[in-house]
Amino acid sequence: MNIDIITLFPEMFTGVFGESIIKRAVDKNILEIRFTQLRDFAYDKHRQVDDSPFGGGAGMVLKPEPVYRAVRDVLSKSDENLSRKIIITDPAGEVFTQNKAKELARQEQLIFICGHYEGFDARIYDLADELISIGDYVLTGGELPAMVIVDAVARMLPEVLGSAESATTDSFFDGLLGYPQYTRPRDFEGKTVPEVLLSGNHAEINKWRQNQALSLTRSRRPDLINDE
Repeated sequence: MNIDIITLFPEMFTGVFGESIIKRAVDKNILEIRFTQLRDFAYDKHRQVDDSPFGGGAGMVLKPEPVYRAVRDVLSKSDENLSRKIIITDPAGEVFTQNKAKELARQEQLIFICGHYEGFDARIYDLADELISIGDYVLTGGELPAMVIVDAVARMLPEVLGSAESATTDSFFDGLLGYPQYTRPRDFEGKTVPEVLLSGNHAEINKWRQNQALSLTRSRRPDLINDE
């Protein structure tokens, strides 16, 4: 999968994408991540990408010209036959879920337009195939949501995780929270591992895990369960 991120702050991604799962996916050539500096597409002498809003108001708004140029440049360097989505992370977007991560993982290219300041000139939204929100709160820019989405999507790609089973046991993969897990020691300060996990009976272990996942979800996130 190809990931293109259009941003004013590419350095923000260095630590997150340079470690752990994402780094391994890049090293294995499963992921290719490229950054486009939005300011490179502002052609005035001050490389200005924002301006004050018509009608007045606080803050600055991202101008359409640099964003359109940046997106067109990314597309010009991409295989036109790739399946792709252009994504703007935005409070008005669809709330990001595990199902959306699975859906995006089926694409061959994702292009993220990261906003900043007080938002986008409204005409920029015409570039996007999807608007995605990672929650009902305010962040400084679109970089952090892009990191979250890329990380979740990358886990869904074949061979990214050490075990193919790992993703399927993650919370939310099948709509439920993850079941409790245990490792050595069997007894820690009087807190013991459930006997069923030591039984070697895989059918009973799977049944226990499913029941625990369902019970935990009902208790902590009942909104995830449709009992109708």
